[in-house]
Amino acid sequence: MGETSLMDNKWLERFSIISDPRTGNRKVHKLIDIITIAIIATLCGEDDWVGIEEFGLAREEWFRKFLELPHGIPSHDTFGRVFSLLSPEAFEQAFMAWTQDICRLTKGTIIAIDGKTLRRSHDQPNGQKPLHLVSAWASENGMVLAQRKVDEKSNEIVAIPKLLDDLMIKGCVVTIDAIGCQKEIVHKIREKQADYVIAVKGNQKTLHDDIRAFFDDARSVEFRDIPHTYAKTVEKGHGRVEIRRYWLSPATCALLPDHGWCDLNGVGMVEAERHLDGKVTVERRYYITSLADNIHEFARAVRAHWGIENGLHWVLDMTFREDELRIRKQNAAQNAAILRRLVLNLLKQDQSVKKSLRLKRKRCSWNDDYLFHVLSLANPKV
Repeated sequence: MGETSLMDNKWLERFSIISDPRTGNRKVHKLIDIITIAIIATLCGEDDWVGIEEFGLAREEWFRKFLELPHGIPSHDTFGRVFSLLSPEAFEQAFMAWTQDICRLTKGTIIAIDGKTLRRSHDQPNGQKPLHLVSAWASENGMVLAQRKVDEKSNEIVAIPKLLDDLMIKGCVVTIDAIGCQKEIVHKIREKQADYVIAVKGNQKTLHDDIRAFFDDARSVEFRDIPHTYAKTVEKGHGRVEIRRYWLSPATCALLPDHGWCDLNGVGMVEAERHLDGKVTVERRYYITSLADNIHEFARAVRAHWGIENGLHWVLDMTFREDELRIRKQNAAQNAAILRRLVLNLLKQDQSVKKSLRLKRKRCSWNDDYLFHVLSLANPKV
């Protein structure tokens, strides 16, 4: 893909329809130019407005091959001001539409939903708390499908149903931590024609205690005459051995018929036994699921959900320095988070080199051929 064809690509059309929040004579630079420079600069390793401006200035001649830039490269103040004014809802909608273009979800795809706080995005003098986002993560694809801001006076329980409304997840399996163990959320997942595997903890005390008591009794008789399926995995590495055991039983074995949970077909227990430095620890977790008698699908969903920590949260902090960034003015933190997730999705598409995402970003900055290759992956799948 050559420079002059960049602006002809379908993927940029998704972002060209975003309404410009500026008024009057403040529209010195075209909005699509600002967004395009920000995306490419972020792809090439820049994580703040000053770095994005410096990258633009260093590559101005190159950018002029496909952008008009009638007034040159925008200043870092302009980048910051525009992204602070830009509607995050509109930017998010464009991001989701683009992601759907390049990411095809198949039956059984695991969609992990989890929250993350951008720790330095707070603005104490103005009473602004750190930004907290709930993201939907397609584990097999390694891509963010969508995200939702958790309002300061709200919580994830309110944000998750809104996030689910944005997703097309028919035939997928949705996994959520215990905070998502709510009847309304379960009903929403089934309404979207997806299955669920949801952790159960003390926030649903009666449900948790009933399931734990059932499995305690079952373990005491080694599951003799108790309907169940079982699976086991063993992972070794860096002097650590982790044995995971999975049990799945019909919900009718543990709960009364009037439990009120939509299509609750199974209750599960996962036992994680860790061996490290001569010490052994055992942890048990409990789950509810719409999956019926499918222990391998249940185990796969549980493992995939644990992967969101390393596959998404850790990458955002270590590769994009998300927890260190002090972008905070108005909508800027939320829009910058969308930029990072867009770039993460792009880099995850590339299978041409077996390098870390950090090195891939550097490679985009060093090597124009590789940069063009990665940008070509942004085009819709045919």
